[in-house]
Amino acid sequence: MHEKRVVVVTGGASGIGLGISRLFAANGHPVAILDLQADALEREAASLRDGGATVSAHKVDVSDRAQVDAAYGEVRASLGPIAIVIANAGISIPTPFETMTTDQWQRTIDINLNGVFHTIQAALPDMLAAGWGRIVTISSQAAQSGSQDRAHYAASKGGVIGLTRSLGREFGGRGITVNTIPPSLVDTPMAREGERSGQVPPLEVIAQHIPVPRPGTPDDIAFACEFLCSEKASYITGQEINVNGGSWM
Repeated sequence: MHEKRVVVVTGGASGIGLGISRLFAANGHPVAILDLQADALEREAASLRDGGATVSAHKVDVSDRAQVDAAYGEVRASLGPIAIVIANAGISIPTPFETMTTDQWQRTIDINLNGVFHTIQAALPDMLAAGWGRIVTISSQAAQSGSQDRAHYAASKGGVIGLTRSLGREFGGRGITVNTIPPSLVDTPMAREGERSGQVPPLEVIAQHIPVPRPGTPDDIAFACEFLCSEKASYITGQEINVNGGSWM
């Protein structure tokens, strides 16, 4: 990507989202980070600015359309029209299906699926006006294989995959590509917290069952995003790009 375009990354202050924010910022793109974690948001945005990046930080709950719209107004005012959206924000809280409450189900859907809807739809006017846009959603292997005690998470991410394919069909002729990356095992603070709490085995143990026997990194996902948002990927849309070490084929 030679032209510098405004990039929005949701959930961009930690884990996979932070890896994506850092890479696009390092490539010289103005980056707007949206996240609910206020402390991490300000800390990471300040760190990127100290390195010379153009970054804006916005505390946003992506399930709330009014908050998304307000943040996008600030992004446009400070950075310019939005050209690239990486819809990454999500939650995953292990809960057995038989005891799952409707509130637990709804909150997961609201953030993981409805949040992607808000994040994308609110940016579309800029992309349509420009005749150019790149959208990458971060889904999950859980949507492909299922996930014990995470039925709400798998269902929400399956919805993200279906939404991605549909938008790829709807906007492919208007200069906008829409693709999804469904990661599997990725070494993030969230994954390590699950390891420490005993919710999941050590990541290195899980990794031994993957053809490429290591956990993925946020950079692995970020590099794929970088390619999908480039001119080199202009003929790729509606696709699942499985960056997972071969854990799902």
